[in-house]
Amino acid sequence: MKTYLRVLSYARPLGLLAPQYILYVILQSVFSVFTLAILQPVLTVLFQTKEKAVAPVDMPAFEWKLSYVKEVFDYYFLNMMQDDPMRALTFVCIVLIISIFLSNLFKYLVEVIAAIVKAQVISNLRNTLFGRLMTLHIGYYTEERKGNIMSKVTSDVQEVEASVVSSLKAVIKEPIMIIGYFAMLFFISVKLTLITILIIPVSGFIISFIAKKLKRKAHQSQETLGRISDILEETLGGMRIVKAFNAIDFSKSRFGTQVNNYARLNISMTKRFALASPISEFIGVGVVALILLIGGSEIFDGNSSLEPESFITFIAIFSQVLVPAKSLSGALSNVQKGLASAERIFSIIDTKPAIVNIPNALEFKSFNDKIEVKNLRFGYQQTPVLKDINMTIKKGEMVALVGPSGGGKSTLADLIPRFYDANSGDIFIDGQSIKNYEITSLRSKMGIVSQESLLFNDTIFNNIAFGKPETTYEEVMTAAKIANAHEFIDQMENGYDSTVGDRGGKLSGGQRQRISIARAILKNPEILILDEATSALDSESEKLVQEALGNLMKNRTSIVIAHRLSTIQEADRIYVLQDGEIVEQGTHQRLMEKDGVYQKLIKIQSVS
Repeated sequence: MKTYLRVLSYARPLGLLAPQYILYVILQSVFSVFTLAILQPVLTVLFQTKEKAVAPVDMPAFEWKLSYVKEVFDYYFLNMMQDDPMRALTFVCIVLIISIFLSNLFKYLVEVIAAIVKAQVISNLRNTLFGRLMTLHIGYYTEERKGNIMSKVTSDVQEVEASVVSSLKAVIKEPIMIIGYFAMLFFISVKLTLITILIIPVSGFIISFIAKKLKRKAHQSQETLGRISDILEETLGGMRIVKAFNAIDFSKSRFGTQVNNYARLNISMTKRFALASPISEFIGVGVVALILLIGGSEIFDGNSSLEPESFITFIAIFSQVLVPAKSLSGALSNVQKGLASAERIFSIIDTKPAIVNIPNALEFKSFNDKIEVKNLRFGYQQTPVLKDINMTIKKGEMVALVGPSGGGKSTLADLIPRFYDANSGDIFIDGQSIKNYEITSLRSKMGIVSQESLLFNDTIFNNIAFGKPETTYEEVMTAAKIANAHEFIDQMENGYDSTVGDRGGKLSGGQRQRISIARAILKNPEILILDEATSALDSESEKLVQEALGNLMKNRTSIVIAHRLSTIQEADRIYVLQDGEIVEQGTHQRLMEKDGVYQKLIKIQSVS
């Protein structure tokens, strides 16, 4: 129930929609019951003669009770029947048409408001979910399976829409309809109505038992769907590897296993879900048969005050009770599937961001002096990556981080823009801990060009102008020229409006990297982080990219993670990291004079 109410809380702001919805449901219920209740005077016309129809002499006095409405109706109806039965029948038919029209009018209004609420819930839920994903730290995405996250954002939200939100109409509307029908049934016969109430606890117990089983199966089903998405994303992204290692059959088997599990769970859920409706209907029809037996025997014996036309009306109204009861039981079973999905969605929404602003965080307006790393320690879970790192980067300097793979170079670079927070020690910029700065303003002064140049499946213009929607074509073109990218862009069929394909697949590695550099140039950062930006390129592309990087680093503070050591020999200072520790530091010349790790790395690359 708690999860259900939490889902519905995303319908805010509802304003007047909720009161309107309840009012329209009540009015629909009233006119639906009245439409069936009008059956009794119709039968009176058909089964009685005008001599038997004795009309009240005086208009009934007003009273706040349901019987007053009946007495007023009988006064006019029976008077008409005494004068002209056909006129009375015509009157009843006109009232019947008006009642049906109003019932369907309010039914339409109920559907419209329900659709508005449904759209509001799903829109707010999707926006909240995506917003939370945007605030989570980078480590969350390395620990969680991407396919599982995508499944929660897509299929789980759709399941909530199809079950939880769609059931809102049944959960609110059907009980009101049932109450309205039972009020009329009590008015006709208290004894028979008490017998019919037996359907509620029996059916409710059965539906509750089925629903508990459904929720567990639904949770397993959505988890399996997440694994399917994960396998699909990995396989499509690594198709070259799949084909190169002849792993097509293996991939098909891996995917098929999860698909078959998903199908098996869905079949199991369908079997349980399908039980709810026929069971409630079977019990309902059984009660109808019992009512026919009891009521009919009393009428035959002549011991009942219940008239035949009233008895037929009672049965007609009770038969309609089965419709909302069946709909409600189906909705309560169906909602369990959605609640399992809702819990998976809320598992993301309830995840607290690991990297947050402190209260009254400072705005990082400009970089003026230096970056200091003091006694820095960091590790992923229990695995230490960086140990007692101390370094200083002055404004305008080019500092390089080199060393064997796994030494912690990229991790150290990720700590500066606060993608992660250190376990101990700290990083200071202009004398202030980076934790004291507002995160958005801190990162706005930094530009990052990584080894993997990530482009979005969009135009070249939008990729360069990413995050700066107000950028003009002239500004984008200027940045591309500085990045040595304008020439190849201009030769493409649609120029800057050409699409780059999924992850930039239509471009070469060097072209993708130069667009990434153009994006960084357009941002005009004061602090630049280059994470092995040329390591995956051929010699010709590397030359062009290196020239573009040289243009980018002019008059900027640069932190360069280098794989090819020939590219950082002009650095103001080089830090050599090995096993998470700084083992050497100095200029290229000073490090070459030592018989240390840096000199060995240079010799290895010279030989290769």
